[in-house]
Amino acid sequence: MIALSLAEVATAVDGRLVAADPAATVTGSVEFDSRKVGPGALFVAFPGEKVDGHDYAAAAVSAGAVAVLGTREVPGVPMVLVTDALAAMGRLARAVVDRLPGLTVIGLTGSSGKTTTKDLIGQLTARLGPTVAPPGSFNNELGHPYTALQAGPDTRYLVMEKGARGVGHVRYLCDVVPPRISVVLNVGTAHIGEFGSAETIALAKGELVEALPLDGLAVLNADDPLVDAMATRTVARVVRYGESAHADVRAADVRLDERDRAAYTLVTPEGTAPVRLGLTGRHQVSNTLAAAAVARELGMPLAELATALSELRTVSSRRMDVFDRPDGVTVIDDSYNANPASMAVALRALAGLGRGRRTVAVLGYMAELGPYERDGHAEVGQLTAELGVDRLLVVGEPAAPIHEGATSVGDWGGESVLLTDQAAAIEVLRDELRPGDVVLVKGSRYRTWEVVDALRAAAEGGTA
Repeated sequence: MIALSLAEVATAVDGRLVAADPAATVTGSVEFDSRKVGPGALFVAFPGEKVDGHDYAAAAVSAGAVAVLGTREVPGVPMVLVTDALAAMGRLARAVVDRLPGLTVIGLTGSSGKTTTKDLIGQLTARLGPTVAPPGSFNNELGHPYTALQAGPDTRYLVMEKGARGVGHVRYLCDVVPPRISVVLNVGTAHIGEFGSAETIALAKGELVEALPLDGLAVLNADDPLVDAMATRTVARVVRYGESAHADVRAADVRLDERDRAAYTLVTPEGTAPVRLGLTGRHQVSNTLAAAAVARELGMPLAELATALSELRTVSSRRMDVFDRPDGVTVIDDSYNANPASMAVALRALAGLGRGRRTVAVLGYMAELGPYERDGHAEVGQLTAELGVDRLLVVGEPAAPIHEGATSVGDWGGESVLLTDQAAAIEVLRDELRPGDVVLVKGSRYRTWEVVDALRAAAEGGTA
């Protein structure tokens, strides 16, 4: 973060100083985990029923925090008192960003692929200048300002994904950190239980391009009609990417190798160049095109761009992370989260990578589908069978419709089993896996990654 006096912090967050020196300066990071506090930091104390950050205020100061941003006084601790610590953190982030005129904020949203594409854009912009694009999904009311507050005087690019659970959420995040470039990836069924329809999801995602200034840039997926239509919702210039003929930045002659890694011809107004990706999955073509469109607009020459695209790698964990075990088993770890669209992408990657090999899918529950829950799970099961996956392990009773959907496909030559929990899935894999198998593990954060960890432990010589 840029250096700010406590007086400046208090003004930015509409707070009141208590037992604090107005001239004392925050020179370190802004943290809400007291274990990460270092010299010069500002500690944000969030109230809570089980864990109250104010109980760690004194420890944070002892660790070097200049003051604590909180909602109640703590005796002997310099405080910036506010009524709402989360809102105050957002106001502080806005104040910092407003003081960085040389900063370009790149915001992106979509129903799937946000974190991966954020990581890809961050790798490209890092070639152009100092970039803040931390691994992981810091895309909500807390993670968004936390990420923005990592920007400093030398930062040129701030790459941020924006999640939404309803209409107005993306607009709020844009108020906290206004984008100069907005990227919309897709409109799918993620969180459809909260939104109600794809059209409402599109309404919410489109708030990102509505927030752009006149001299801003909207980067839209030409292959998604609901995203393509967002061009009418912005005053900014529009650049489209995709495989569609009307895309400004597009891929032609897409082909896949034996590891399901795509190669394509990058087509831009400046010319064409060959790209060979090191990322697994056909869907990475779209993700890399979005990143390419941003980097091109920021001035990266075509030849350098093609080289940079070919050198992109995964950054955030448990997102299409492919590894090979010594026994010849290949594991696709996509266990961080899941929705019907991302399940379909991952299953197609499994089928592509597993050509000529036995394929196994370990699938868990998908959250936040609302009335679409049963149909959404059943459709994933049907797709699993239609793609010819050989073995399906469905983990947990809430995911049972996946099993039912797969077994409803009459001509499927594979086999599905419904298991009680992750431990049962691990036991089946331990007994059944053989050299050459390809295993996909995916679910909505319900400890699905325990299966991957067991597979990885076996790869590293463990007992799992």
